[in-house]
Amino acid sequence: MDEKEILKERFKSAVSSAVKVISEKFDLEIKFGTNISSKKNSLNLPEVLSLKNLQDFTNLRAFADSEALKIKYTDKKIYLKNEPEGTIGKSLYAIAEKVRYEKIGSDKLKGIKNNITKCYENKFKNKKIEEIKTEADVPITESFELYMRSHFFKIKPNKTTKKILSYWQDLFDKNLKKKLKELDDCLENQSKFNHIVSEMINNLDFADTNSKEKEEQNETQKNKSSSENDSGENNQANKEEENQENEYNFNIDDADINSMNENDSLNQNEAEEIKGDPNLKKRYQKNLFKDNYKIFTNEYDEIKEAEELENEEEIIRLRKNLDQQLINLQNVIAKLANKLQRLLLASQNRSWEFDLEEGMLDASKLSRVIIDPLHHLSYKIEKQTEFKDTVVTLLIDNSGSMRGRPISVAAICADILSRTLERCSVKVEILGFTTKNWKGGKSREKWNLSNKPANPGRLNDLRHIIYKSADKPWRLSKKNLGLMLKEGLLKENIDGEAVQWACSRILKREEERKILMVISDGAPVDDSTLSVNSGDYLEKHLKNVVKNVEEKTDIEILAIGIGHDVTRYYKKAIKITDVQELGDVMINQFTELFTTKNTFKRKLH
Repeated sequence: MDEKEILKERFKSAVSSAVKVISEKFDLEIKFGTNISSKKNSLNLPEVLSLKNLQDFTNLRAFADSEALKIKYTDKKIYLKNEPEGTIGKSLYAIAEKVRYEKIGSDKLKGIKNNITKCYENKFKNKKIEEIKTEADVPITESFELYMRSHFFKIKPNKTTKKILSYWQDLFDKNLKKKLKELDDCLENQSKFNHIVSEMINNLDFADTNSKEKEEQNETQKNKSSSENDSGENNQANKEEENQENEYNFNIDDADINSMNENDSLNQNEAEEIKGDPNLKKRYQKNLFKDNYKIFTNEYDEIKEAEELENEEEIIRLRKNLDQQLINLQNVIAKLANKLQRLLLASQNRSWEFDLEEGMLDASKLSRVIIDPLHHLSYKIEKQTEFKDTVVTLLIDNSGSMRGRPISVAAICADILSRTLERCSVKVEILGFTTKNWKGGKSREKWNLSNKPANPGRLNDLRHIIYKSADKPWRLSKKNLGLMLKEGLLKENIDGEAVQWACSRILKREEERKILMVISDGAPVDDSTLSVNSGDYLEKHLKNVVKNVEEKTDIEILAIGIGHDVTRYYKKAIKITDVQELGDVMINQFTELFTTKNTFKRKLH
């Protein structure tokens, strides 16, 4: 074991010991890395891979401190009992509880106070005030956390924080300010604190905060009754959220473990994103992909159903070709798919959560009720199935570099996976993206005729293909998948706009859980665009789009790179060196998604 490995293990040991002491749970099992443990008596922390400076040490220490305080001071039953309805309400409630237990820990331990306070302050030092132009740029959750921390941690305001608060200050002062003194007095009484916070949140009128939405008030009133049905969120949604957030990659290089007592900032554990409130959702989606990316013309772009691109006879011939290739891979992939299906169907069986304070009376506990009528933990509730209300989108790169074995295997995997998930009542959409022409097509011609203006932006004709829509059964779409084998179809790949298009489709869906899997073989490439713009023009746009999806939507996005590392674009990504691994990786990823809660990091936008 080299010096760096020894240092890493020493640091892990120090963090683990600190967590156990703070939480007072000395039998706590602490795991580092992305292999999430589902055990009740366990805590998952980020892997220590890349700690390049002192700040990285502090980040991990502050995150671990917060999790330890949560274990010690938060009673889950009390938390869930007082939890308000609605996604925004739940998010604000989680923020308030986090502030509560971090405040208690900070008052008792100076080191924790230094870590958490300085880290949070630094978060806003890095936030550029020029990026905050309208109310839409300031989520209520971000402003609420700042408001609460400013009160409890006495954070000194600066120009940025003042501007962030300005959009929501009046609302908070009107509804919350009078209650802050009560919260000060009951910090260590979780039941009372949670109850007051829940009342405060219920009194907030989110609809009145969006001036733009007031113009649509009449329409909103008409649909009020249907909108109210969207508030039945899963009561378990926040139970294990924070334990499985913040997938940092830490690396020990130049840092000194002896200087860990220094204070740096933490950009961590932000609350859940706004994903279900009809009054705020439009506002966030409107600005979701706003950036400096330019398109010279979209006049020649097209979105096509697969059957529109070729005649019936050719589509059938290509499907037969795909079926022939399917024979060689079917056994391997089908076994994995059947494993996934068994797991999904098994979890659909009725299951219960016992020993609760409310719910249905547990018949098996009747004797206990007779012996001790005042015993409260004699109820049960039926567990909800995580994937019952789920839509999955497969976005497949249809570029020329995918020609041959890669595109064949991608089509086969999409075919088998679609069938498998459909049997389990999970809707699946299969999309492809390419361009209509090599080297620009009609967009390029129009640019030439316009005297070739500088920096024109994207300069090719897009072609987005719908092989299977989410609501269309597999049996009616199966023949379309063979079209991926048509070599003349595969040209350039402009990934950023493709991801943007796929997300715009999935965001319109009513399903509670949305998953997007991107299959690609590398960086976005379009010779026409890159020849007249900067060399990283398309890459920058892809990074921006993916970042916005990951941080500002409830879409769980992951990518599989065939022969190329795509982690520089996607936080959740896997590289495969052999295309034969694709089926195995795809099935395993979906197995993990459907059997592990909250695999993805959830950030506040």
